[in-house]
Amino acid sequence: MVLSAFTTDGKFFRGNLHTHSTLSDGCLEPAEVCRRYKAEGYDFISLTDHFIGQYGYPVADTRAFHDDAFTTIPGAELHSGAMQNGELWHILAVGLPHDFTPPHAPGFLPVDNQETGPDLARRAREAGAFVTIAHPHWSGLTLEDARSIDAAHAVEIYNHGCAVGCDREGGGHILDLLLSDGRDLTLIATDDAHFTEPDHFGGWVMVKAEANQPALLLEALKRGDFYSSQGPEIRNVSLTDDAVIVESSAAVAVIVQGHGQAATATHGTSMTRTQVSRARFAASPWMRVTVVDAAGRRAWTNPFRPST
Repeated sequence: MVLSAFTTDGKFFRGNLHTHSTLSDGCLEPAEVCRRYKAEGYDFISLTDHFIGQYGYPVADTRAFHDDAFTTIPGAELHSGAMQNGELWHILAVGLPHDFTPPHAPGFLPVDNQETGPDLARRAREAGAFVTIAHPHWSGLTLEDARSIDAAHAVEIYNHGCAVGCDREGGGHILDLLLSDGRDLTLIATDDAHFTEPDHFGGWVMVKAEANQPALLLEALKRGDFYSSQGPEIRNVSLTDDAVIVESSAAVAVIVQGHGQAATATHGTSMTRTQVSRARFAASPWMRVTVVDAAGRRAWTNPFRPST
């Protein structure tokens, strides 16, 4: 078995799927946000401003910033209804149509008689968006909350803004519990950049597509033909009966995680082809891989189910 992201036709394009501008609570104009990501070597971004009445329910039109080297996918961060902790839902929708019907979400606080977060996520997916449960740790998401979002494609495993702003970066715990429930989910690393602090250029996706075009990138995201990173490159992942074989840029650790307590790490120096034993995973219906470099930066494969 070989993961499709590393065998399908095309090339990898680097992108950030969670970004804000002055259309909501970011501090840079959309044109400047796009300019900075392009200058940093990104191939694409999705500008995902907060889709609430306070800001006029924006879905940024960034088509004027496309050129031969850089593109954008329309999107927004959706809000409606309360989670169990009483806070407003945050749901990332990449590929959201510009004419998506807004919920009744006047601001950042829940109000009576709102559309629920799960219902809003379903509408976004039905409208063609790639839907992600945003920053579960920062949000205070419970497992019951997470289970209610049945339309999600993905979970944010790393949110750079939450990492630098409040040390609540991750979604791995929620992701793994949902995977063990049998949910079919991928994972993304993002910036959640507002440019009000050093919250940018810290986490991204590497999407395998035949061209750097919004529709092709969006379809690849939905298929799971990507991996996520803070820096390391993952070049191939394959399985034998006994091992997971990972080809990558220089790594000091390659870790395979699975159901429950199943996890195995191989440590070394400048490893570029690493074998991790599958012995701990005989009863695990799913696995995923983390690659760690000497600076402590990580890259993550999407989860995979060896029996399928």
